[in-house]
Amino acid sequence: MFCCEHAGASRSLFIQKLAVGQRSIVIARILDGIRVLDLSQFLAGPHATLLLAGLGPEVIRIDNPKSGNVMADAPLYYGAQGASFEKRDDTDLGIAYLKRLRAKKSITIDLKSEEGRELFVDLVRQSDIVVENFSVGVTERLKIDWPSLQSINPRLIYCSITGYGATGPDSTRRGYDVTTQAMSGLMSITGLPGDAPTKAGSALADTISAVFALSGILGALYHREFSKVGQFVDISMVDGLFSLIFDEPLDCYESLGLSFQQGNRVMRFSPFDTFPTRDGWFVLGCGTDAMWRGVCTVIGRDDLARHADWGRMSWRVSNNDQVSDLIRAWSIEIETSEAVERFSAAGAVASAVHSIEDLLRWPHLNARGMITVVEHPTLGPLAGLKAAGFPLKFSAADTGYEGSAALTGSHTRAILKDLLGLDENRLDELQTSGII
Repeated sequence: MFCCEHAGASRSLFIQKLAVGQRSIVIARILDGIRVLDLSQFLAGPHATLLLAGLGPEVIRIDNPKSGNVMADAPLYYGAQGASFEKRDDTDLGIAYLKRLRAKKSITIDLKSEEGRELFVDLVRQSDIVVENFSVGVTERLKIDWPSLQSINPRLIYCSITGYGATGPDSTRRGYDVTTQAMSGLMSITGLPGDAPTKAGSALADTISAVFALSGILGALYHREFSKVGQFVDISMVDGLFSLIFDEPLDCYESLGLSFQQGNRVMRFSPFDTFPTRDGWFVLGCGTDAMWRGVCTVIGRDDLARHADWGRMSWRVSNNDQVSDLIRAWSIEIETSEAVERFSAAGAVASAVHSIEDLLRWPHLNARGMITVVEHPTLGPLAGLKAAGFPLKFSAADTGYEGSAALTGSHTRAILKDLLGLDENRLDELQTSGII
């Protein structure tokens, strides 16, 4: 049986199998009983703890009582009057705040003060996971780094997300999503040949590092079950992106005379690209010569299906421009839906290029619970604002985000009272002095 122990309690993490008949006892949430302290800001850390929250732990955000949460007051906003660039009334909150802080509790503690640090340390004693994405060196100055907290709670799992990792000569460099896309090489291979370096359309460095953080934390939790000790999980945004792009043999491109920017191509297949139609765009992927023969039938060029050159993937890859021109001349005269239907029926892989409006209307995503209405902490559900649902589905456990983003500090008194046993007088003193 997998179990997690803290504060004198032992709770089941995963599914237990009974010996008799291998019947399954299904628990409500996979990480039920786990407590996460979230010190992170912006996107990488908050997205990692959002993914954790979808598995059911208690996630407690900790912000500075003086500055609050940076995302709450950052545009774009959404409130009683809808979306806006500027705050118009007290209901307007940052959309990033409303999306990224779902299913989390919120407290405020001044970690720069000695009393605030002591409160945080007391919480660490009763918690399982700490997640932070400060620049390297900040946690040491605050005395809340991994070595300091490990000595207090040997079972603690401490995840640090930084641009370049906790070690190495560039570890102290500050980084944003776009700088780590640049440093990892992703920008150098994105876009059409000859174009300026281009970032991905979304903040991939942040969100991918969040997924790596989730994986690392879950691995550390599993390891703790038999080792009985926690550990430091070191997530580098550059490492994560580099590990993904370098599956491609980029170090061979120059010797083959290839541009590092290949647009929508994949260098192992042809045709493999986006193509215009009479009413939009679609993607066509052809991974085998058998698929190519189906493509030739669709476009009325059966003479090229088993051609000595055109019929071979290696020739098509090295002469991809000719292949794309051939298909483009056909596709521009047809509607997207028909092109996708005909190529798919012929055994190739094809799909329309979806806009965000298409996605929000797509029955498939809606059926899988991936389009959800964002809730506001005071206004309730916001009909005009949507967010992604939880992407991991399990056959024997419940997942998902329960509850809206909490107003900053709204759980401070309750959590410090319930977990640390502080009475109302002590809480009043801490609040008056600005510690909470």
